[in-house]
Amino acid sequence: MDRVQRKCWLRFLRLFFRDLPSSTGSAGASSRGDDLGHRRHLLSGTPLGSAILPSHRLLLRFSSLSQRGHYPDSPESENQDTLSIKTQLQGNPNLHLFAVFDGHGYFGAQCAAFASDRLVDHLAGDPHLLDDPVESFNSAFLAANSELHDSEIDDTMSGTTATAVLVVGDTLFVANVGDARAVAGVWNGEWVVAEDLSSDQTPLRKDEYERVRQCGATVLSVDQVEGIDDPAIQSWEMESVEDPPRLWVQNEMYPGAVFTRSIGNSTAEGIGAVAEPEVMTVKITPNHLFFVVASDGVFHLLSSQDVVDMVSRYPDPRDACSIIAAESYKLWLAHDSRTDDITIIVVHIEHLPDSDAAVATNEASHTSTKASLMVSRKARTDGGSGKAMKGRSFDPSPPDGNLKISELGHYVTIFINTIKATRSKASKAHSMIKALKTKAENVEAEVKHLEEA
Repeated sequence: MDRVQRKCWLRFLRLFFRDLPSSTGSAGASSRGDDLGHRRHLLSGTPLGSAILPSHRLLLRFSSLSQRGHYPDSPESENQDTLSIKTQLQGNPNLHLFAVFDGHGYFGAQCAAFASDRLVDHLAGDPHLLDDPVESFNSAFLAANSELHDSEIDDTMSGTTATAVLVVGDTLFVANVGDARAVAGVWNGEWVVAEDLSSDQTPLRKDEYERVRQCGATVLSVDQVEGIDDPAIQSWEMESVEDPPRLWVQNEMYPGAVFTRSIGNSTAEGIGAVAEPEVMTVKITPNHLFFVVASDGVFHLLSSQDVVDMVSRYPDPRDACSIIAAESYKLWLAHDSRTDDITIIVVHIEHLPDSDAAVATNEASHTSTKASLMVSRKARTDGGSGKAMKGRSFDPSPPDGNLKISELGHYVTIFINTIKATRSKASKAHSMIKALKTKAENVEAEVKHLEEA
């Protein structure tokens, strides 16, 4: 990090810890003691929320963060990201919404706020939401888009991407337009792997590229538009984050959209950037430990696996939000003089006591997750479908050679296998978990001491 980047980083830290806004709308969330009350977190500046899904005995613990980007040439620029968290939607304790909106254009912030409000209102008022969440999502996105066109906001060349996760009992319905992303952390028996819950809609996707071309879009990078690169070459590397392909009106120099779907932006809509979402359905299993929804300010330089690794390291979602924001900010400044706006929602999935064995398996999985991440230094960014720069992978593990950590990781792995094979030994498992937690806390204290040193 050179002198300029160091100054930017220090400036960010001062701003970051001074006045972080809270955008978490957690109406209806239950409180569980001091940890889940209204106490604000020192790092993220946001409260820790919680929601219980009684019909499926799940507890969601969540936090969020939305940070304005660093724009040295436009210090008056506002944060164009927004987020929405609505627990107990329609008064249903098993229905919760987590959504991120990434505005663009001169009126991007207004478009994002408008789309957030209208999307929530449409879902909350849809009597068929539980019957067909996919169709409800589709209707809500298209209605919000139409209403934005008819509003007083000039969305000719402004709009917003949107990624929303609707938790319906033990099922996730994930709707997406644009390049914000949702990803889950899933325990595979050895470590936590990234499972993408959405697919970025950009010209880098062949199907999206073909679709917008048929709608009349010209797809070129900025260098191709300016004649530096050959415009006849219609192929780009997935890692071309510094100069990605964009959508242009034929023979014109606008709008230059890097996404192929969005809400608003009637100009881009005219060349294929529609508001119809892609909706993915995922069943929550005991191996699903958490999910993350974040804007392109995070996933532009971090892969899905990078983000999952970071969340796995921090049991408190507030800490996870803070470290992801800090790492994203650092990587932006390593490649540019500015950063994008950064918005993150982290939701931990915990299984409430239904049977002793289920609790033992869940708690052991979380403990083993942390231990395995400490032990393993294997780079797994190729396992996540991100746009991360090569060589910029986040490594959450401490230096090698800590015997106690290695012993703990080995012991926890054996313990997980034992739990899965003999769930009837629940009472013994509980006592073993307590011992493991004590060991894990001791190891974390040692690791923290090493990192501070």
